Formats: sequence, structure tokens, C-alpha cells
Amino acid sequence: MFSESQADAIRQIEEALLALRSGRRHHGRPHGMGRPPWADGHSRGTPPWGEGGPPWAGGHRGGPPGLAGAARFRLLEALLAADPETRIGISEVAAAIGVDQPRASRLVNDAAERGLVVRAVDPRDARRSVITLTDAGRALLESARESRRGAVTEALADFTPAETQQLADLLARFAAAWPQRG
Repeated sequence: MFSESQADAIRQIEEALLALRSGRRHHGRPHGMGRPPWADGHSRGTPPWGEGGPPWAGGHRGGPPGLAGAARFRLLEALLAADPETRIGISEVAAAIGVDQPRASRLVNDAAERGLVVRAVDPRDARRSVITLTDAGRALLESARESRRGAVTEALADFTPAETQQLADLLARFAAAWPQRG
């Protein structure tokens, strides 16, 4: 269906859109995860896609079905991206997704109740919890990615391969320059 270069451009567009949605700069991996200017309700009020949520969220504001809120989605993404040998605790989650520790703890508890993560006692330090992504959490992330990829592909239907690549390059550059807000 698509050439390898077109598929790469589509992935590049997806990543840039995700970086903008998360309020983080994109340089190939999560970095400086802050909140987008519209998240605090002061700068612009609502996100550019309106109250209904971005097209890849299936009409659910802030994330895929069953996972409300961009911070919760960032939680799952951060756990997926983490080195499997690293024991991720609440402090690391908070730093990775740009929230304070009490919010990170609530997000982890909510995700655990939904079966998306497991929170367990760290075998090296009983005072600390470690969080791991479950198969259900991975499946939800993949579903969201497929939905986003479908929306991007549909939006690019009338673009030439050169236009698709140009959009990918410009959008990635734009996302990298997006101002960070805390």
C-alpha cells in the first residue's frame, strides 16, 4: 500500500502529533514532558482539536477509550519505553510524565484498577512500589496507535508522497520547537 519512505513519514507524523498532544518535545524519545498550553485552561482554553478529543482518540477527550486523560496515556507510554531491567517507581513515573508524586500515585492506582499496570512491592526495598505494564496496557497502547495511524493515513489520502514527506519534516520540526509549559 505505502512505500517504506511513506510509511516512515506517516510514523514521523504520528510521533509529532503525539508529542504535541503530550506537550513534550520530540527528538525520537520522550523528553521534557510538560503540559500543552491549553491544558491549564489559561492560554488557549481548549486543545486545537476541540472538546471531543483528537481524531485518534475515537471521540474520547484526552485519550483512547478506557483511559481518560493524557497523563494516564503518558504513564503507559513511559512504562512501555522503560528499560525492562529498570524498576520504575512512583517518583520515576512522576518525573517521566510531568506530574507530582501524589498525582502519579493516583494515576497508577487507577491504571492498576483497570488492569493496565501492576503495582507491587519492590523486592529490593519494601518501602517502595514498582510499576509494570500489563498485556492489557500494551494492547490498549497498540489499539490507540492503530487508531491514530488510521486517522493520519486517512488524512493523507490526497497527499502525494512528496507532500507527505514535507508535512512530516515540517511537523516534526514544529513539535521539536513547541514551547514547554510546566
